[in-house]
Amino acid sequence: MPEMVADALVILKRNLIKFRRQPEMLIGYTIQPIMFVLLFVYVFGGSIDTGMDYEDFLIPGIIVQNITFGGALTAVGLVEDLNKGLIDRFRSLPMARSAVLAGRTLADVVVNLFGVIIVILVGYVVGFRFSTSVPEVLYGILLLLLFGYAFSWIFALVGLYSTSAESAQQIGFTVIFPITFISSAFVPIQNMPAPLEAFAEVNPFTLAVDAMRHLFVGTPAGDSVWQATLWSVGLVAVFAPLAVMKYRKVSAR
Repeated sequence: MPEMVADALVILKRNLIKFRRQPEMLIGYTIQPIMFVLLFVYVFGGSIDTGMDYEDFLIPGIIVQNITFGGALTAVGLVEDLNKGLIDRFRSLPMARSAVLAGRTLADVVVNLFGVIIVILVGYVVGFRFSTSVPEVLYGILLLLLFGYAFSWIFALVGLYSTSAESAQQIGFTVIFPITFISSAFVPIQNMPAPLEAFAEVNPFTLAVDAMRHLFVGTPAGDSVWQATLWSVGLVAVFAPLAVMKYRKVSAR
């Protein structure tokens, strides 16, 4: 186990250096949430009744959306490494097979934290404010990172099954995009048609957003905090082993 952790940290460092040398990889990840915030606040915000300041309603949803989409970096990075033959080189080294994926997904945690900070800063510009205690805010950020980490493993599996970076992004977004919009991220789910409302109520994305609203601005929590935590742990428990098993079978293309 200590050797696996050391190997994963080496891969983590390698991926963070890659981000530093190729900052353009993060442009979409930072510009997209800014555009969503400005679009929803200044174009749609005045026509959406949420029972609270729309900025406080919206920002938790944008943060969860951004951190979920951030998992696409895992899929794209793995496909690129596969096509360049780097995965086979990693497999030839005396290192734990799970270390490559663990290091890759841990790098996403660091990038996700950067994304959370960006959205919070933009949120403060448009009027968002925390109204809960520091421990609640910190737990919210930790839960966000765990939720994003879970989706990084989902995208890792998508990347290992994909043949190109473009196909990995397309497959991932085809699945994730409707999940994020059929949720409580941008509008109250009570305003949706009955079938969509029923789906949104059990959507883990809705649970994560509702948990963030409770932890950040103090809205009623219901069961959202512990259910979002359980979903995050469950997704990691399911998709991490699946991704590692696929990684053991994959070869250079």
